[in-house]
Amino acid sequence: MTNKIVLRTNKIVLRTKIRMCPYFFILFLFCLVSCQKKQIPEKEIAKTNILPAYGDTYVETSLGDASYLNPILATDSASGSVNGYVYNGLVKYDRDIKLVGDLAERWTISNHGLVITFKLRKNVKWHDGVPFTAEDVKFTYKKLIDPETKTPYSSDYKLVKSLDIIDKYTLRITYQEPFAPALESWGMGIVPKHIFESGDFNANPANRKPIGTGPYKFVEWKTDEKIVLVANNEYFEGRPYIDRIIIKTIPDQAVQFLELRNDSIDSMGLTPDQYKAYPEFFKNHNKFRYPSFAYTYLGFNLNHKLFKDRNIRQAIAQAINKKEIVAGVLLGMGKPADGPFPPQSWAYDENITDYEYAPEKSKELLKRSGFEDSDNDGWLDNKKIGIPKFEFTLITNQGNKMRALSAEIIQSQLKKIGIKVNIRIIEWSTFIHNFIDKRDFDAVILGWSLARDPDQYAIWHSAETKEGQYNFVSYKNPKVDELLEKGRRTFDIKKRQEIYKEIHRLIHHDIPYVFLYYPESLPVVHKRIQNVEVAPIGLGWNFIKWYVPQSKQKYS
Repeated sequence: MTNKIVLRTNKIVLRTKIRMCPYFFILFLFCLVSCQKKQIPEKEIAKTNILPAYGDTYVETSLGDASYLNPILATDSASGSVNGYVYNGLVKYDRDIKLVGDLAERWTISNHGLVITFKLRKNVKWHDGVPFTAEDVKFTYKKLIDPETKTPYSSDYKLVKSLDIIDKYTLRITYQEPFAPALESWGMGIVPKHIFESGDFNANPANRKPIGTGPYKFVEWKTDEKIVLVANNEYFEGRPYIDRIIIKTIPDQAVQFLELRNDSIDSMGLTPDQYKAYPEFFKNHNKFRYPSFAYTYLGFNLNHKLFKDRNIRQAIAQAINKKEIVAGVLLGMGKPADGPFPPQSWAYDENITDYEYAPEKSKELLKRSGFEDSDNDGWLDNKKIGIPKFEFTLITNQGNKMRALSAEIIQSQLKKIGIKVNIRIIEWSTFIHNFIDKRDFDAVILGWSLARDPDQYAIWHSAETKEGQYNFVSYKNPKVDELLEKGRRTFDIKKRQEIYKEIHRLIHHDIPYVFLYYPESLPVVHKRIQNVEVAPIGLGWNFIKWYVPQSKQKYS
């Protein structure tokens, strides 16, 4: 997909195959004037008297390095954003959040939604010059359902009964049962058969040196330093104006901000305090602010002995003052969260009553579960089951100031009811692969950047708890499983809405997460970049049409 930009906050991205979430995505591109290129119509350029020009470099930043430059294997935003430049799906979201063709030119849906027939574009080439065909789509599908492939996305594609190639540029996908997000699921980046068909898919060298069909080609990856991409002169939607993208790994938002002020980078996702900094800090940049389609949460490892008891989880939820976090961390640029769907989602249940901030009630709940301060040392204990102190470690990723501050506030609030919280901040790649994937944590502060379709099977279904999958808190509720499956099989929007509202209510009741806040998106982009426009999908939907006027180009 190519219609989004990632302003790195290192959220885990649900359904990275779509990656359309405005809170985290901004895309950037690069090309040489002397090369052959398709012209982008003038009427589609920003309303300005400055003529668009090819050239310049766009420098963005990431808190963590990428893991896999392969859309099937990538589970984090650092990888997902690079893949968004390099790969395409069959479909994508446009500026108004409508599904349109990407590698697919058009499609038909028949047999009551069970069959999708895609007609593919004929003028698409992989970056190495090999033509893209239906064989690549079939190969991608087979890898998605291969049990040896380390992907969290397989559940969507296991519902496919057959994928038949009609001809080189036509394929028919038949589902074994109705699947409402079927079309959206084909936003998954398609990988090249001729590159991946031999050897170990999970360890293929192309996972670090990708060959895609997207607007940018891979050039270089220096681990924990930078990834470099250059414009694809033969891109089927037209050569992007910006010649080159450099994605620098800078694992601290404060350092990123210094780099921004020094004009060393061109974009970042601001923290609220940075957004409200002195106006002169942004003399060379444009700031944007709009609701994100995301949330931040405190997640419990439900296999941990302290968190198996719902009363304990409720006690913690009622001891956390979310309004204080929104005021102190977000500076009011967001709102308290109460469930897995943002308020903009049609699946959001506006009738949910969140747990009130009530520390005294928390103490009563904990007492019912056997936790009291029996030795008057200020910490709860449960001597009957051999717990001398109610203590756990709360982990989050390095460089994200808002999560670190949230952890400190939660630490202070839980101390008031006798719970000792230790905070551990971990480098992003290590955090994901050694702690989250391995389920080696007590509790975690993280965030989800969500697809517009409310299907969250991968996060909440009990079949998705294996290593590398998204239900890493090990949540299990048979009723939620049933509803998730039913929601996927239901096409009627009103019926689906009721299903997901019930899921919202059940998950809110079970408290696998304490939903902390729905943040606002606060991207900033250098003023020399023209044609930057916020749309319903967010910022960056038209990135291949962003440009730098010749007189303002900074890099040769």
